[in-house]
Amino acid sequence: MPRYSPTVRRRRLSLELRRLREAAGLTASQAAKQLEWDTSKITRMERNEWKRPNPRDIKDLLDLYKVEDESRREALIELARQSRQKGWWAAHDDLLSGGTYIGLETEASVIRTFQLGVVPGLLQTPEYAEALMRGFGTKEDVIERRVAIRMERQQLLDAENPPRLWAIIDEAALVRPVGGPEVMRGQLEHLIAVGRQHDNVHVQVLPFSVGAHAGLAGQFVLLEFPEDPGVVHVESATDGLYLETAQDLQRYQLLYDHVHASALSVSQSREHLKRLAMRL
Repeated sequence: MPRYSPTVRRRRLSLELRRLREAAGLTASQAAKQLEWDTSKITRMERNEWKRPNPRDIKDLLDLYKVEDESRREALIELARQSRQKGWWAAHDDLLSGGTYIGLETEASVIRTFQLGVVPGLLQTPEYAEALMRGFGTKEDVIERRVAIRMERQQLLDAENPPRLWAIIDEAALVRPVGGPEVMRGQLEHLIAVGRQHDNVHVQVLPFSVGAHAGLAGQFVLLEFPEDPGVVHVESATDGLYLETAQDLQRYQLLYDHVHASALSVSQSREHLKRLAMRL
């Protein structure tokens, strides 16, 4: 599975275009006026509110911003071409609300996730995922596809250059018998196995004995990228909220550090998972 995402390339292009405009000393309205565009077009570009960047538009902006270095120009135009492509998840847009999260996850170098109520999607078994979706009230005619999408996402962990996944799971998610004892036992055993089989996967349990903790406000994911600023994904019943400011990133990193400090170590977590599985 290639470590490539049009979503990340499009986001990178948006950030670069804004930097170039500011370096040229132009406001969005001034740039739009000179190109005879509507200001909202520039705004959408810079906010990454576009789907298929037009390389011709990028060339016009580079001319306006006086970007003359040929290698720099070609790199940005190529970024626009890459941004126009579609990831594998595009075939499932009817189920994924655009697939923004998967697009970001696909090219992340580090994924730090904290889960309160369920096992992270990247670590779910098919049986657990199916039972979970039924519990959520997902329509029967799309459950099979949704499970297949989730399993496709998991191939990321076996990629040639896989992301490092740090998953902290509240014990509440591990004692709730989703799908019944047999399904839940299989899920717990999978968490043990995947941590042993993948050097890039680290599973930690936040035990009940901790009591109240910093993560009770809600679950979230921190995504880091090799060439781009990070993103915080605060999960919700829909697509979730994406936070990208330096202040938000710092706040959630601090929150994750607090949760991490309270969690069992990886080896302790493995033993705890074994005990939980034996009770089922």
